[in-house]
Amino acid sequence: MNIVISVLCLFLFFSCSNNPRTKNAERNKNKTDSLNTFKKNIPDKLQKLLASYPGHLDSADENHLYWKDGTVMIYDDGIKNKSHDKKLDNPDIEDMLAQNYVKGEKWEIPPPENFEPGRIRYEPFFLKMYGNNSAEVQSRLVNVKWTDGSSVKFSNVNGASDSLEKVIEELKKLPPEFDKYLVNPGGTFVWRNIAETSRLSNHSFGTAIDINTKFTDYWQWSKNLKYVNRIPMEIVNIFEKHGFIWGGKWYHYDTMHFEYRPELL
Repeated sequence: MNIVISVLCLFLFFSCSNNPRTKNAERNKNKTDSLNTFKKNIPDKLQKLLASYPGHLDSADENHLYWKDGTVMIYDDGIKNKSHDKKLDNPDIEDMLAQNYVKGEKWEIPPPENFEPGRIRYEPFFLKMYGNNSAEVQSRLVNVKWTDGSSVKFSNVNGASDSLEKVIEELKKLPPEFDKYLVNPGGTFVWRNIAETSRLSNHSFGTAIDINTKFTDYWQWSKNLKYVNRIPMEIVNIFEKHGFIWGGKWYHYDTMHFEYRPELL
């Protein structure tokens, strides 16, 4: 009896081993395990970048970002102990994503010294994404009707203009006392350098908007960098909900400024 049972067990074992479905299942499991191991080696920040720009970015490994057109960008340039100014002037992608933007109302006021996620930008990334020059960027701009009925130009790349339209629909629902912050917006697209630097402003890419400057504050207008803000969090929360960061959460604050940066949210 025991011999019969043993023979049956051997038969079933070899039958399962030779079954195409079993082999396919094993191959799929191995492939999944291999993919999961590969993903573990990709920095979390790079994975967020991939998830935020799926129409343009293809994949990544431990130290490279791969675009769908074959372009390759290095994540970490290997230069350690950069000063904050050095990161601003000569960042890599790792520097750009190093600081965690705090969404919502539980953020540190005033922001700690040089804490300003989003202000450090790896310029080649944005040039590649939105346009390498003013003409290229402008060819991708669309008109978006602002809350006061005026039109602003915004990039349609990666759903930026669609996200701004969602912001506007919610801003319109705010009580009338918020209108003063929104009328006469300060502007969107302008191909220019940030004041007193050689770095391009994100306004150059058509992905930033300044709201009414009459009720906003900017660090270069302050003589001592003392933090000042008059923008209600109700407005900030709506922008953040749809992929925009706010310059009011920077140490070098810019409370009029919102820019489309879904990878930071």
